[in-house]
Amino acid sequence: MGTSISTIRPKRRRLSFLLTEGRTLRQQEAVLGWLLLTPVLLIIAVLLIWPFSSAIWISFTDKAVGRDGNWVGVSNYSHLISSPRFRLALQNSLTFTVVGVFFKYLLGMLMALALNQAFRGRNLMRAFFLIPWILPGFVAYMTWRWLYDPLQGMLNHALIDLGIVDYPFAFLSSSDNALWWVTLAHVWRSFPFFGLAFLAGMQNIPQDQYEAAAMDGASVWQRFRDITLPGLRHVSLVVILLGTIWTFNAFEPVYLLTQGGPSDATLVYTMLAFDLGLVRFNLGQASAVSVLMLPLLGLFIVILTTLMNRGDEE
Repeated sequence: MGTSISTIRPKRRRLSFLLTEGRTLRQQEAVLGWLLLTPVLLIIAVLLIWPFSSAIWISFTDKAVGRDGNWVGVSNYSHLISSPRFRLALQNSLTFTVVGVFFKYLLGMLMALALNQAFRGRNLMRAFFLIPWILPGFVAYMTWRWLYDPLQGMLNHALIDLGIVDYPFAFLSSSDNALWWVTLAHVWRSFPFFGLAFLAGMQNIPQDQYEAAAMDGASVWQRFRDITLPGLRHVSLVVILLGTIWTFNAFEPVYLLTQGGPSDATLVYTMLAFDLGLVRFNLGQASAVSVLMLPLLGLFIVILTTLMNRGDEE
């Protein structure tokens, strides 16, 4: 019995030593990891946290260009919430985002389904469809501005020559329709990103699933509904998330096409922040506009990430 006990005790001491050494190695690795992350965290703090916290601080002041701001509390926020112009900008932003993302998703899916088929010249067509997304925003939207021009625009010339209209159509001068034409230009430029993402996702769906479904007599629509859409679930959630953020924060299309006009018909929240901050030099209210939009985008991000996590659990 004494021999067995004397044999067990050294083993316990070696095991304790190994556990202690393992904890020491993990602690050293943790310290090394934090040391390696420190430069990245400092860069994030300088480029993200500091500007973000500064914007929140400015939103509670009456700061203007060229002078320091005084603390005004929630005055900027109460003024914006009671402002019809802010409510119009929020309504236009939501309309622009929902309609834009819907048609970008639809056109992107059609583009991916078409380019996923085997036909001659497929690679050339894939490159052709990416042209709107590759073009610089300034070039793309200035081209659309020329197309919409009532006197020299190609669209009006085509409509008149075809006998559809007798007089030039005011695409961007009508307060009833201007937002839809701006949305059309933005959809044209952005939908290839959706199509490219869907096309990449379709490459990962096993072809034998389609072959088995076809042998079972499933129609094209049934194969799309039961195989393609579920296979693109995660891709769809990601592109909808990114597309919504980018569309809601879009500034170029409105600024280059209408600058928020006519009569604020195309005024979105980014254009309102620009007008308040860089035209009227009221940085406090401009910051408040942007800060007010954060909870809305944050709620949407939480909903989509929850859906993605739920899909992973299932």
